[in-house]
Amino acid sequence: MSVKAIDGQFQINTRNSSYIMLVERGYLFHVYWGKKISFGDNSYMNREYDWYSSFSPNLEDGDCGFSLEGRPLEYSGWGRGDFKNPSIEIINPDGSNIVDLKYDSYEIIPGKPELSGLPSSYCEAGDNAETLKITLKDEVSNIFVHLYYAVFEDFDVITRWTVVENRSGGTVEIARVMSATVDFDNMRYDVISNFGSWSRERHLERGPVRHGIFETGSRRGASSHTHNPFILLCSHDACETSGDVYGLTLVYSGSYKSIVEGTRYHFTRLNIGINPDGFGWRLSQGETFTSPEVLLSYSSEGINKLSSQYHKMIRKRLCRGKYRDIRRPVIINSWEACYFSFDENKLAEIGDCAAKLGVELLVVDDGWFGRRDGDTSSLGDWKVDRNKLPNGIEGLYKRLEKSGCKLGMWFEPEMISPESELYDKHPDWCVHVEGRPRSLARTQLVLDLSRKDVCDFVYDSVANILKTGMVSYIKWDYNRNICEASSSALPAENAKEFLHRYYLGLYSVLDRLTKDFPDVLFENCSGGGGRFDCGMLAYMPQTWTSDDSDAVERLKIQYGTSIIYPLSTIVGHVSACPNHQTKHVTSFESRLNVALTGSFGYELDPTRLTEEEKEKVRYGAELYKKYGDMLVNGEYYRLRSPFEENCSAWCTVSERRDIAIAVYMRIRMEIEPNPERLILRGLDETAEYKEINSGKIYSGSQLMGFGIPVPGPAAMGEYASKMWIFEKI
Repeated sequence: MSVKAIDGQFQINTRNSSYIMLVERGYLFHVYWGKKISFGDNSYMNREYDWYSSFSPNLEDGDCGFSLEGRPLEYSGWGRGDFKNPSIEIINPDGSNIVDLKYDSYEIIPGKPELSGLPSSYCEAGDNAETLKITLKDEVSNIFVHLYYAVFEDFDVITRWTVVENRSGGTVEIARVMSATVDFDNMRYDVISNFGSWSRERHLERGPVRHGIFETGSRRGASSHTHNPFILLCSHDACETSGDVYGLTLVYSGSYKSIVEGTRYHFTRLNIGINPDGFGWRLSQGETFTSPEVLLSYSSEGINKLSSQYHKMIRKRLCRGKYRDIRRPVIINSWEACYFSFDENKLAEIGDCAAKLGVELLVVDDGWFGRRDGDTSSLGDWKVDRNKLPNGIEGLYKRLEKSGCKLGMWFEPEMISPESELYDKHPDWCVHVEGRPRSLARTQLVLDLSRKDVCDFVYDSVANILKTGMVSYIKWDYNRNICEASSSALPAENAKEFLHRYYLGLYSVLDRLTKDFPDVLFENCSGGGGRFDCGMLAYMPQTWTSDDSDAVERLKIQYGTSIIYPLSTIVGHVSACPNHQTKHVTSFESRLNVALTGSFGYELDPTRLTEEEKEKVRYGAELYKKYGDMLVNGEYYRLRSPFEENCSAWCTVSERRDIAIAVYMRIRMEIEPNPERLILRGLDETAEYKEINSGKIYSGSQLMGFGIPVPGPAAMGEYASKMWIFEKI
């Protein structure tokens, strides 16, 4: 049993954590989230101030010790004296926006229900999972708010979502609805957030909670390169291996907001959910609105332990399908090999050469359709360009098949080019506001996926290719953000619903495609990692992590990504040298060592390589085929941070702890540095391991105690790296 409810007390236990709420004076308060404690009487945890000033309104006459502003509410309304960032705001039929939520009832549900129309986690047979549903009610407006807590006990994760139900007898407008709020009774924490841009995603920042508001998020109509929809709170002393760490990760791909607030009473409030800027949702009598899900996890053993919990949860109970638990095919992508300049012969030549080197699948990137010789036309015209592929997909497929290479295709199904047959036929299908200019980005517009007819078109465009049975992989790209966020198909009073309706439409398309074509591997992309989020991962098990394939730049990108997301979702490719984005010159070994993640491939033209370079490509493919399943399912440990040092290091250890792969990469050359040694984690300290490249034997305790010496800069040089592979004897 993971949930206990008695006498207005609610306690949720996972394997190593507890989450406790209490009802007092009709309100639901959050009183504890931390190390696991036994079930018992928790009423003493509800603490009160003796007195509040008149500037913290008292809800009961004559009682100066009860004000919502100074209490840790589980889900905060608006307009009744809690002046912190609210969880919810509703415009009532009378125009007021007061929401006063009091406890109404609860229910414990076996397992975990799905969220209608939204991506969400799931449970499997044998899981220790159950769901607590707590209902709050505004007794004046008759608005009900249902708080859901799905408990994945063995994963140390609680998932939350909120359902708003209108029983007011009229129509209301939701102006704000957070998926989760968590109040802490002090400010002795640091915030770990992330920032970035195109080709520079998920760089980490850390700083103390301060009085006032710190927020990250997106107004771009996508989770974005700029920030990623997770937020961490940790004790000041927390590091990778020790300290208290709390995480909230949103299962959503659209505009979102995460807020950390230090209050006048020195509390900390976390909020995460749909960005209320530009959002509104009209709710008629009897209707409900469901927020996106958020994954909550706590670790008393540092950041890496929290990451491990998220990795297992996302890999096993969010990602789905055939490729969830297995290594992915070794791929080669045509983009950096030839960009738009290719034909059937060139692609067949790349595929044949790559297949001889161990590559299993060729991805034909942008440029195979319409009149697409550059980025100025043809998005939406998903018909093969016969000038490039005179024999169609079938002709290329048959030539690749003879080489033993499968075929993948690039799509950008959510977009439309003004210079296209589709736009000529349906200019109203793009996102736009009548009478205003239509803002271009990469010479393209966004299709209006809030419309069912457009969603059906997008589905058919991809499905028609997949129905041939010749395509094994789809790279689903999204190369701009949304401006003029409106739909000509929505009434004016529903205009603020557009961005959320867009994602409901997208998710419906992805749900249909992935169910109808279960053997196809779908890879998520948005100019790299511009939509790397749990919402997309619920349909596509991997994401092109960044358009920057440079080994040096990828150190920070992949380090920051790994805080939440497992290696199985991170795609790394060995690209050409000098790198096309940064012009860095790095060794093949460094490019391989950094790219060897849970999903691996190449981003170059193998026909232009020397014989020595081809052998290195072959070696990389063989290495991934041998250890790919371990990389997908293994435990990942961050050993050295590129944000703090002149190096980065990590290791992946198999579930049985019989194999470990460790990598160290030096960034800049140093003069007379201290001798380095790399201390591993996660091994069996009682076992002996053989390093397969050197043949040397070490005990697990040696590798996790003293570590292993790292070659000096004279031996390795700048941008150089070293990989060790240990196998248990």
